[in-house]
Amino acid sequence: MAISTTDLADIERLLQAPATPATLVAELRRRFPSLSVTQCDPVDVDLETPFRSWQHVSLYLIDRADHCWRLTPDTALASGLLLVAQEAA
Repeated sequence: MAISTTDLADIERLLQAPATPATLVAELRRRFPSLSVTQCDPVDVDLETPFRSWQHVSLYLIDRADHCWRLTPDTALASGLLLVAQEAA
């Protein structure tokens, strides 16, 4: 399942507002029930480039087409979202 440009715009608007990752995950799950939404610690993706990033959170797209999921920059392959809290400076 691809993420539509309309859904992506809605997701980005939601993530621009300051909130905790747990709050964002809950709201994304409520608004986009067809997407897998999870969060992890920054150390778990420290070598990866986020799809988008804001002051308080980074967004990664997940491709779940195969047995194991992987990060992807391609919205046409994305079927999930991964949120990572930005570390405080």
